[in-house]
Amino acid sequence: MSTILLGVTGSIAAYKACELTRLFVKGGHTVHVLMTDAATQFVSPLTFRTLSRNPVPTGLFDAPEEWVPGHISLAERAEVLVVAPCTANVIAKLAHGLADDLLTSTALATRAPLVIAPAMNTGMWDHPATQTNMRLLESRGATFVDADTGDLACGTSGKGRMAAPQIIYDAVMRTLAERQRGGEK
Repeated sequence: MSTILLGVTGSIAAYKACELTRLFVKGGHTVHVLMTDAATQFVSPLTFRTLSRNPVPTGLFDAPEEWVPGHISLAERAEVLVVAPCTANVIAKLAHGLADDLLTSTALATRAPLVIAPAMNTGMWDHPATQTNMRLLESRGATFVDADTGDLACGTSGKGRMAAPQIIYDAVMRTLAERQRGGEK
């Protein structure tokens, strides 16, 4: 099947990425999880290593599996890069080509389609900078899985909840199908 890179960023919604990983593996895909340092504060790399059955690098300078730097090797193997959850901070980094960690360096190096599932507070979601960054990424071909509206971890209610894992999974499968039909982004 396909090789999927799953970027997990520092959001309480990181626990939903565990279910997403399980769905990808159950679907027969090879999953490589890339975690930001902040993501490790919410879910352990061991959890994703167990679910994905692959090593889970968290640092740009972790020892690579091969002689090629890890982020380059993963970037070249990827058939899709999914970032779920994706914080406002990482959306901004992706939009502006910042590559200061393993996830953003891999994102900048890959030519695979990018699927983003945002997760953040409503104020961050509504901020003009976030909206501009999302439009910029969309103009470059990124696919966004729209955030849900509802109760947020901060105690408020509004738009910004990460979409359900099954919805993200379905969006990724559509992206992979488009790529296989030659509609590569």
